[in-house]
Amino acid sequence: MTYQTIDEANKAVAAKVVASSPFLLDVVPAKEVIPVLNGKVLLHAGPPIKWGNMPDPMKGSCIGAVLFEEWATTEDAARTLLESGQIEFIPCHHVDAVGPMGGITSGNMPVFVVENKTDHNVAYCTMNEGIGAVLRFGAYSDEVITRLRWMRDVLGPILCKAIRTIDNGMNLNVLIAKAIAMGDEFHQRNIAASLAFLKEMAPIIVGLEIDEKERQEVIKFLADTDQFFLNIMMAASKAIMDGARMIQEGTIVTAMCRNGENFGIRISGMGDEWFTGPVNTPQGLYFTGFSGEDASPDMGDSAITETFGVGGMAMIAAPAVTRFVGTGGFNDALAISNEMLEIVIDQNPNFPVPTWDFQGICLGIDARKVVETGITPVINTGIANIKAGAGQIGAGTVHPPVECFEKAIVAYAKKLGMEI
Repeated sequence: MTYQTIDEANKAVAAKVVASSPFLLDVVPAKEVIPVLNGKVLLHAGPPIKWGNMPDPMKGSCIGAVLFEEWATTEDAARTLLESGQIEFIPCHHVDAVGPMGGITSGNMPVFVVENKTDHNVAYCTMNEGIGAVLRFGAYSDEVITRLRWMRDVLGPILCKAIRTIDNGMNLNVLIAKAIAMGDEFHQRNIAASLAFLKEMAPIIVGLEIDEKERQEVIKFLADTDQFFLNIMMAASKAIMDGARMIQEGTIVTAMCRNGENFGIRISGMGDEWFTGPVNTPQGLYFTGFSGEDASPDMGDSAITETFGVGGMAMIAAPAVTRFVGTGGFNDALAISNEMLEIVIDQNPNFPVPTWDFQGICLGIDARKVVETGITPVINTGIANIKAGAGQIGAGTVHPPVECFEKAIVAYAKKLGMEI
């Protein structure tokens, strides 16, 4: 279908977002649903990037993945392999996936499988490891690898068994609406959603015929991991936005991501094409002993949550997180969300925010409005140490460079035959 105006196309894209119905169907090894991962291949966050241009923490994540997969047994051997050109690097987004921070995903890592039942498309994301020294922030110690193997051997298979007992899968829209009313914004704060997920899973896991020690380990891990739902939300947002971008017209932003070198966006009217600009370094609060000098340039596909309308776009939904990301107080959060309304075309009635007088979350970032106003989306994010191996050192916010949006608008105008 061809729409008469850009506004009509944008409204149609936004309508598909509102009509989306993401369901969590499964947890399986990534190579079972992403065939390319059956070879020596690693997925990474953001638009395409070469090994030599990756920031140090993303390289650290790659080292950890090589050790996890047993392609090498020492750090030096892993680096040699990674530098040899024998491993292929592919953006998560190119294979229906998303990955947090470094986004490094290998074949034997378990992934969530989320289907948007409205458009019958599927998205994938690895499981959340917890906080601190974790692979996604560039750590690759024995502790990190041991945890990843436990997730592969115990957590993944048990969640797989549990989720498969739910007829038609877990309705994520219901859980998201519940959690946003309880103070989550789904990027830096997922406490309510993670607990709601545990509430659904615990009775099922208790009833499974599995090893008792493993049962207790899984329940404790889910209870301890406040950010566990983030990765589910990322897969849901990816499935929703990929469904919406089946309409390849208009200027609605359908993906935002970063790889430590470039920030990349996609818009509905330009399909799979990336529009990039130099990535920024997050600004925020640091753990004791760290400062901005220790911060890595921004990484991760988790900005897919902001693309959908939550995360930093819904800062007002999570007053408890505003100071953690260095935003200030409630009034600052309110001002940010109100400002974000200036660059979207509508609000999503499915997800009302109590602290915003029950207004719906932001819906449909319009690249034209970003260029016109100079206001760029605000993204909540964790901050990785600039050196591989150290892990997370803080949390804050970051903005994409406006040139990404300018390039996208110019390209779409040319596609429409307009003179620039």
